[in-house]
Amino acid sequence: MRRADRLFQIVQFLRSRRLTTAQWLAERLQVSVRTIYRDIQDLSLSGVPLEGEAGVGYVLRQPMDLPPLMFEREEIEALLIGARMVKAWADPQLQRAAESALAKIHGVLPQALRDELNRNQMLAPETRPLPVHWLGELRQAIRQRHKLLISYRDENGESSQRHIRPLGLFFWGQVWTLCGWCELRDDFRNFRVDRVQTLDDSGETFETVAGQRLEDYLARHVCADQLTPTYKS
Repeated sequence: MRRADRLFQIVQFLRSRRLTTAQWLAERLQVSVRTIYRDIQDLSLSGVPLEGEAGVGYVLRQPMDLPPLMFEREEIEALLIGARMVKAWADPQLQRAAESALAKIHGVLPQALRDELNRNQMLAPETRPLPVHWLGELRQAIRQRHKLLISYRDENGESSQRHIRPLGLFFWGQVWTLCGWCELRDDFRNFRVDRVQTLDDSGETFETVAGQRLEDYLARHVCADQLTPTYKS
């Protein structure tokens, strides 16, 4: 994260909370407490109305006005519940991003609407019954188009090694699945993320090929706007 982005994030967190400690900010922004102290000092010198001290916490002495969000009420509620669902079901990096997004949204809401939405009438409990520890690596591999070698355990408990071209991640309410092109089967396959035993990024990139893309998979399997994962060995 660029320093300018981090300073902006700090201000957003301070605007959305009554008291914020340097330790809390350091954990959310993945930097040292010493770095936060320097950032707080620089923000104060630049004119941000901060009040507080190390070991106690910081607050904004007065409101800081930012341009209003041009969203309807239902749109704001949709963004809030979506971010809360990401916090509950995604990998740690996306969870931190969702928390940052929530802070930004709350920071620019009118006080009356902020208080109403803070009553938490729409929740996404962080139960996480199944592991999600591969999601960060899978998102990066999809984004960079890196081939993966995975050890996968199927529903019968049998393990296999697969070279796959990761294409997309799907969340089904309880589990995440990875859609990819399996080089062993020379076809699309779906893998439950919680059944992936090991995962190695080969570092080898792949090119998108007609007939082997995510949109090709969706065109083949979407029927009447209903997508159902098919598991084949």
